[in-house]
Amino acid sequence: MKVHANAPLSPIGRRRVIDRVLIERWSVTAAAEAAGVTERTIYRWLARWRAHGPAGLVDRRSVPKRIPHKTPPERVVAICALRRLHFTAAEIAEALQMALSTVSAVLRREGLGKRSRLAPPEPPNRYERRTPGELVHIDIKKLGRIVVPGHAITGNRRQRAGSTRVGSPTGRSIGTAGWEFVHVAVDDHTRLAYAEVLPDETASSAIAFLRRALAFFARYNVRVERVMTDNGSAYRSHKHRLACQQLGLKHLFTQPYHPRTNGKAERFIQTLTRRWARGRLYANSTERTNALAPWLDHYNFTRPHGSLSHKPPGSRLTNAPRNYS
Repeated sequence: MKVHANAPLSPIGRRRVIDRVLIERWSVTAAAEAAGVTERTIYRWLARWRAHGPAGLVDRRSVPKRIPHKTPPERVVAICALRRLHFTAAEIAEALQMALSTVSAVLRREGLGKRSRLAPPEPPNRYERRTPGELVHIDIKKLGRIVVPGHAITGNRRQRAGSTRVGSPTGRSIGTAGWEFVHVAVDDHTRLAYAEVLPDETASSAIAFLRRALAFFARYNVRVERVMTDNGSAYRSHKHRLACQQLGLKHLFTQPYHPRTNGKAERFIQTLTRRWARGRLYANSTERTNALAPWLDHYNFTRPHGSLSHKPPGSRLTNAPRNYS
């Protein structure tokens, strides 16, 4: 039984009040004062006790017992059937000669308001490679370039000439001009991560980042065998395919429209954005970029990782530079 959030008395408190009035012979005024409620409340619970006994002290549902104009069950079935045929709410209303607001309310109540609810949910697809380097997830995060500090730093809300004012990821206005691209690489087994801030997401930049990422993992005796990326033009390019062949890498692509295929990179980007890109105020992009390397070191060798029994990714390296026991 769920007690209403604003209820001054629980069922136990209501029974205590009933006993005080009927058994201990307290006055209604004294019982109400002791319980911190009005006399009217005491009379209400007394009446419910006399009519229904202990069951009368339980909160009643606020839903009316009878709704004369409620949509008939057969109409609800028809609405849901048409919705599963990918009819829109407007099309259903037209087909059944019903008000659009009624159809929309039924769809919301039945959990079919969003198109994504029409297909059955995908089963969990959790997996983990057995050894470091078997698979490295690669992705790119787009960030607005900071040219001038925003009012959260300067206290001045007047816009500097020549800059564009947009909403920052932290909800504070910043001066921006263009974009920066954070390329990330995450090892599937260890979750060891490497990232760089680059000016673009072209194939040339992606290839150069890939080579430096391989060198980073090699410093920890991690030999990368496969890489997984999305279907972006940089990764689908002929140049990138040749680079993977030269480096001896097998290139895997995510399933189109299923970003969770590359879920470890997506999840790392969430943490990267929240803790590094939005974790503090930066005066400019250079300051933000300079803070990336220390944050990565903290992520890899200090920060507890939930999927690694609350140990950092570095604890899974065979030649970890620190003691994580």
